[in-house]
Amino acid sequence: MSTPGQELGSQVDPRIAEAAEEDASDDGRPMLSVYVEPEVPQPFLIDDEPDGSASPSSARPISPTNMNLASPLLASPSLPSPNLNKDVPPPPSESDGEEEAHDVYLPELVIPTMFLPIPNTDPLTTLLTKYIHPPDKRPVRDLSGEWQNSSFHSLVMTNSWRALARMARDRIVTTDPQDLALVLGLWYLRLACLSRLRLFNQTSAECTNLFSILNGIEPPEAKAWVFDRVLPFELEVMQARLKYWAGDHMGYLDALNLLLKKCRSKACSVSDDVNVGMWKERGARLCLIIASQMMEMKDFGAAGKLLEPLCDHRDPSEKSPALRSAIGRIYLQGGYLSRATTHFAAVDADPNADQSLKDMNKALLASANGQWKFAGDTLRSVLEKDPENYVAVNNLSVALLSQGKLKDGIEALERALKTSPSSVVVAEPFLFNLSTLYELRSATATEKKLNLLVEVAKWSGDGLKTTCLKMPSN
Repeated sequence: MSTPGQELGSQVDPRIAEAAEEDASDDGRPMLSVYVEPEVPQPFLIDDEPDGSASPSSARPISPTNMNLASPLLASPSLPSPNLNKDVPPPPSESDGEEEAHDVYLPELVIPTMFLPIPNTDPLTTLLTKYIHPPDKRPVRDLSGEWQNSSFHSLVMTNSWRALARMARDRIVTTDPQDLALVLGLWYLRLACLSRLRLFNQTSAECTNLFSILNGIEPPEAKAWVFDRVLPFELEVMQARLKYWAGDHMGYLDALNLLLKKCRSKACSVSDDVNVGMWKERGARLCLIIASQMMEMKDFGAAGKLLEPLCDHRDPSEKSPALRSAIGRIYLQGGYLSRATTHFAAVDADPNADQSLKDMNKALLASANGQWKFAGDTLRSVLEKDPENYVAVNNLSVALLSQGKLKDGIEALERALKTSPSSVVVAEPFLFNLSTLYELRSATATEKKLNLLVEVAKWSGDGLKTTCLKMPSN
């Protein structure tokens, strides 16, 4: 499952990326940065216009990653999308329905005071300040939020969520309010980046500001038109997410179910195949989000039963071995071995399923049955075909640990970290497992974890949940 910025696989409006590229191309000179540690750091970035302030919470969202080996060392698994390469469905065409477009002008959406300042520090910087001495050993990290000299896509690829959030804010306040679709698209980019930064209080405050204006649109027909035709569906999911960040998990499930009912109603009311497919796809993704929340609440049986109907397609081309494997792994987590075996057998019999997926399922089932040697051998065969399968590397380390081969497990993870640090350091279960193995090998735990902290600071970008490093900040 993905974080709010990924939950529905949304795509940023191409105009947003194009505008960012134009701004970035104004000055092609390379920018040099010199790290100077201030005596008393300024805790907030000051935007071009005066803003309010907020104290971001340290609450944790659900950001599941790929499903890993069932073990206490691993974090909660996620549910892969039915088709990871499927394009996001297009928005409804203007020809649908007879509803007339309304002229909605909302200048309040582009007022600078709608936004709060972003802190120019983060938990990773706090750990570096506490543990890495002297200061010249600390990697230089850009927390300024400057985005003008970088392309939009490079900021995304380097996890520069602070700069992207600042970019979205700067673009919003200079955008014509009459271009409501672009303004709302930039708003979604802003809120998604704030949630990636784990600034959940700030995300909630700004999202509440946005919907307070949208809910006040008059007349009601214009409001209905905006919500049905213009408002990105991902922003509605983001609004539901506010309940989760407030600690109301049951309220979060209720809000998601209301959105799911909306998807079903829209899929039944539209006539053309494009819009029917769009609403069905949105409904399927909402089912994945709901199932992820149920898994966090330890209701694995309900999560599996919710997703099983998604596998029942008459068209063989729409069947997803990845989804069926995920359902099997959910049942495996809950201890329903017979149900898991049934789903894994269906994947194994599917000629369209990738062999590495089949082998991974075999390894997971073997580990659940205590057959650690077979699981390790199977995972090694997966890595022989695909050395960059870091989920298999992570699972192999757990299998080796369960066989008493602690040193081999550490070496497997360290080898992956050295091979592709930028890919590995953003996987929190991977870092958690490596930190745990270091602690089990207590003779070198402190030194190894300090080196890991430096590597993570070099490559991780913004928004890493630092608790995976198992290093207290106070």
